[in-house]
Amino acid sequence: MRDFGVGFGHLVQGQKWVARHGRRFGFGLLPGLVTLVLYAGALTGLGFGADDLVAWATPFADDWSSPWLGLFRNALTALLFVFGLFLAVITFTAVTLLVGQPFYETLSEDVDRDQGGEAAESGLPLWRELWISARDSLRVLLRVALYGILLFACGFIPVVGQTLVPALGFCVSGFFLAEELTAVALQRRGVELKERLTLLRTRRGAALGFGVPLTLAFLVPFVAVFLMPGAVAGATLMVRDLRGEQPAREPDESTPHKDAHLH
Repeated sequence: MRDFGVGFGHLVQGQKWVARHGRRFGFGLLPGLVTLVLYAGALTGLGFGADDLVAWATPFADDWSSPWLGLFRNALTALLFVFGLFLAVITFTAVTLLVGQPFYETLSEDVDRDQGGEAAESGLPLWRELWISARDSLRVLLRVALYGILLFACGFIPVVGQTLVPALGFCVSGFFLAEELTAVALQRRGVELKERLTLLRTRRGAALGFGVPLTLAFLVPFVAVFLMPGAVAGATLMVRDLRGEQPAREPDESTPHKDAHLH
């Protein structure tokens, strides 16, 4: 539980950091807004079409008597929408980070400098960084999809499917959400996906403490957009902790912060 609190603490510190750097926060809203509009449209379409999709996929139940037909298909419709929401939470971060790659990378570098350390740079051209981010995000998505299918199947188990499975779903979402966000700082340090996952597993509690509350918050419309800049900042602070770099400290608010390269 202590490690869970450590991860949550980094999330809170990240939000405080962007609150003190209003320009960073403002620019960070744009990628999230674009992505939110796209995802809102997709989820709305799923909400209106899920029942028809379930009916098409279960023709064997057409002759079932009432109320079993309705109960069965309504349960499948609900599970389908939850599964879509589950994937949306994970992929939202990946797509937003991809859209806002230049800004979020700069933000992460600024957090490193603010903590008194060197701001590592990948040295790669932007197109190469975007390609690596997209490739790794796809690999993460495949892992999430496998977990999602397994949890979806377990959702049919009485009692367990309605209690334990949703909780596990949030834990899976939180862990991979933490991976996506810490990737911004870790890619700058030359850490590959396999190493990133291993690093997070060694401090699984911290990863869940950071990612699970964020996953729950992201379920509320528009919240994800406003929390994204602070989430990237907090993930950078957590990376410094996980790698044993100079301990994160609260910035000295009496010291003026400069965003000269944004003027």
